[in-house]
Amino acid sequence: MKKKIKPVIFIIALIIIIGLIYAGQLAWEHFSYTKDRADLNEYYGLTDAKQAVLIIDDQLMEEKATYLNNKFYLDYNLVKEYISSRFYYGKNDGIIVYTGPNAIYTAAIGESTISSSSGEVINLDTAAAILEGDNLYVSVDYITMFTYNTYDGFADEGPARIRVYTGQGKEMQVGNLGKDIAIRKLGGRKSEVVSDHTAGPVTVVEQMEEWSRVITSDGHIGYIENKHIKDIQPQVLAGGGADKVDLGEYTSISMEGKVNMGFHPIGGVAGNESINGIIAQTKSLNVLAPTWFSLSDTEGNISSYATNDYITTAHANGAQVWAVVDNFNNENKPSTEAVLSSAAARANLISNLMQQQAEYGFEGINVDFELIGEEYADSYLEFIRELAVVCRQNSIILSVDDYVPMDFNDHYDLIEQGIIADYVVIMGYDEHYAGSEEAGSVASIGYVSAGINKALEQVPASKLINSVPFYTRLWTTSGGELSSKALHMDGAQSFISENGIEMKWDEDTCQYYGEKTADNGDFYQIWNEDAKSLEAKLSVMQNSGIAGVAEWALGFETADVWDVIADYMAK
Repeated sequence: MKKKIKPVIFIIALIIIIGLIYAGQLAWEHFSYTKDRADLNEYYGLTDAKQAVLIIDDQLMEEKATYLNNKFYLDYNLVKEYISSRFYYGKNDGIIVYTGPNAIYTAAIGESTISSSSGEVINLDTAAAILEGDNLYVSVDYITMFTYNTYDGFADEGPARIRVYTGQGKEMQVGNLGKDIAIRKLGGRKSEVVSDHTAGPVTVVEQMEEWSRVITSDGHIGYIENKHIKDIQPQVLAGGGADKVDLGEYTSISMEGKVNMGFHPIGGVAGNESINGIIAQTKSLNVLAPTWFSLSDTEGNISSYATNDYITTAHANGAQVWAVVDNFNNENKPSTEAVLSSAAARANLISNLMQQQAEYGFEGINVDFELIGEEYADSYLEFIRELAVVCRQNSIILSVDDYVPMDFNDHYDLIEQGIIADYVVIMGYDEHYAGSEEAGSVASIGYVSAGINKALEQVPASKLINSVPFYTRLWTTSGGELSSKALHMDGAQSFISENGIEMKWDEDTCQYYGEKTADNGDFYQIWNEDAKSLEAKLSVMQNSGIAGVAEWALGFETADVWDVIADYMAK
C-alpha cells in the first residue's frame, strides 16, 4: 500500500512545482521591466535623415530642428515664432539680419562672416543661415549670439537632438537620478525603452502618481518611476552656444512732461509760411510735426518741403519739430514694399533723412507709413529698427504712427515698436471713414477708450500718444446711396447752422449728434467733434496715464479746443 502512495505524492508534488514555476513566470512577466527598445525615429516622428529632435525649455516640439554639416539649424519661421521675431530674412538681398539697439548685423546666406554697421566683423565656424529650396535654416550658434538663448546638442547615439533654453530666468523643476535608469515611451514597465543613459539631472515635465515625464541629461524625453527621482527643485537651466555679442541696451528719449504734438499738413514749400498763423491760436503746443518728407522712388529717395525759417519760428515759440516722413504724399506713388524690402533702399532712405536732419536741425522724425501689407510687414519693422539705431546714435527722437490696434493690423507689431521707438502714436480716429458701409462717428468715446486700452497692453504708457481728430464727417444718404465728406470744425459748424440741424448730446459717443432730411430728400447725419467731445477724450487719456496727445490736424480746429487741451496738459 505504501509503495502505491509514493508515486502519487511524487506526481502531485511535481504538478505543484510546475504550477509554481508557471505562476512565477507569469508574475515575472507581469512585474518585470521590458528591455525592448523603441524605434526612436518613429517615437520622435522623424521622417528625414536631416531632421533632429527639438525641445524648447521643457516642451517637445512637433516641429523639428535640422542637423546639417554637424551643426544644428532651425527653420526661419520657427525661429520667428518661438525664439525671436527680430531676425530678418532679406530674401531679395540674400541676407540674414539681426538689428539690436546700436548696430545692424548682416550675413550673406550660406556665409559665416557677420558684418556690423559699426564696423565689427564676426566669424562663425558655420554658415549663419542656409537656404535649401524655399526653406531658410538659421544656425543655432548664430541665434545664440544675439539672444538670451543657449542650447545643448546631442548627436552621438540615436537621432540628433537639441534642447534650446530661452533663458531670462525661466524656472523648471529639476531632479536627480543617482544611476542609469531606463526611461520609457509611456508610464509602465512594459513600455519600450527610449534611453538608459540617464544618470544625472532630469527635468520633470509632468509628475503623476507613480511615473513622471522627464527630459534626461542626454536630451531624451520619456517616463520614469517617481521613486528614482531625488531632490526635485526649481532651477534655471542653461546650455552653451556661441559667444554673446554685446548688443547694449535699448534707450529712449522722453520729453519732460506730456507731449502735445500737432500734425501740420504742408503740401508744398509755400505751406511752411502758414506756421505763424497756425501757432498763433494754439496753447501748450510743444511739438510741431510738419509733413515734409515722402518717398519719391523705390531707391529710398525722398521729396522734401523743409525750410530753416520753419524751424526758427517753431523754436522761437518753444516747440520742437518732429519732421514727418510718409509713403503716400508724393505724386510718384512708389511701391513701399520695393523700398522696404531692399537693404540698399532702406539704407539710402535713412541716410537721406539724416542728411535733412543735419541740414535743418529738427529734433525728431515721425514715421507715417500707412497701408502696410502683412506680406512685407517684416521689412517695415526692419526699417524701423534700422532707423532707430541711427536716431539713437544721434539723439533724434523717433515716433511711429499707427492705426488703432485691431486684429487685422497686428502685423504692425506695437510691442516691438514700443521697445525700439521713443514714442508710439495711435491715430485715434477713422472709426468710420470714407467708404464705410454705415454712417457713424469718426472717433466715439468707446472707440478711443478701447484703442488706448488695447495699445497699453503692448506699449508702455510713458511712450504712448493718442491722436485726436480736428475734423468730422458729414454723411449723406441720397437715392439709397451712402456717401461722406470730411469737414473741418468750422466747416461742420457752418453746415449745421446753415441747415438748421438740431444737435443733441449723445452719451454713447460723447459727441453732439444731429440729423435732417433736406427738401430734395437727402438725409444728413453728423457726429460733431468739438471742444466738449475732445474734453471727454482727454479725460480718458488723463486717466490712462499715457504720454500725451497729438492732433490731426493743425488749421482744422476752432480756437476753443485749445483751452481744454491746455487744461489737460497742465494736469
